[in-house]
Order: sequence, then structure tokens, then C-alpha cells
Amino acid sequence: MNKKLSEKEIDELVIAQAETADAWEKPIFVNRNEMFSLAPPIKIDEEILSGTPVFAGTRVPVSALLDNIVAGLSLDEFLENFPTVSREQALQVLDYFKQTITRSDRAA
Repeated sequence: MNKKLSEKEIDELVIAQAETADAWEKPIFVNRNEMFSLAPPIKIDEEILSGTPVFAGTRVPVSALLDNIVAGLSLDEFLENFPTVSREQALQVLDYFKQTITRSDRAA
């Protein structure tokens, strides 16, 4: 069974492997791209905030995450302010934006 690892679990795995005596003799294979699906947990529905993209299952606009980060808030602070958004949802959206930008950089 393939379990999708969280960011923290991956970091713990990498650190644990790096602490062994032969750490630099063996490669560490971690595919962070497989952690999240390419489809972010975003819903667009005319009945919810007039079609503004929101985190699925909430009425929280996705733009609120970006606005909070731009304003200097941490992810934890954003999640405290918007408790209906899960950490996984926020990380998936950020990863989606990152992948989108990375793909557009390659196309340019």
C-alpha cells in the first residue's frame, strides 16, 4: 500500500536517513509532487460568494490565503483566522500555485 506522506513525515524520514553512518552513500528518493493531487480543493459555484473561488466545503475565498501571506501572516495564523480551512487544503492550494508557476516558467 502506498501511503502519501505529509511534509513533516518526509522531513523526518530524510533527517532519520541522514543521521545514519552511510547516509551519503545511498540516495534518498522522495517525490514531493506525488503528495498532492494536481486538482486543488477549490470550489467555484455561483451560489457561493457569487462564484468566487473558495476552499471546498467552506465560504473562505482562496484569495484570503494569498492576502494573508502577502500581509506577513504565517500559515498557522491564517488557519487560526479561518478554522474551516484545513492545513491540508491550504498546502494543496499553495502546492498547486507553485506547480502552475513552475510549469508556466518552463513554457516561457
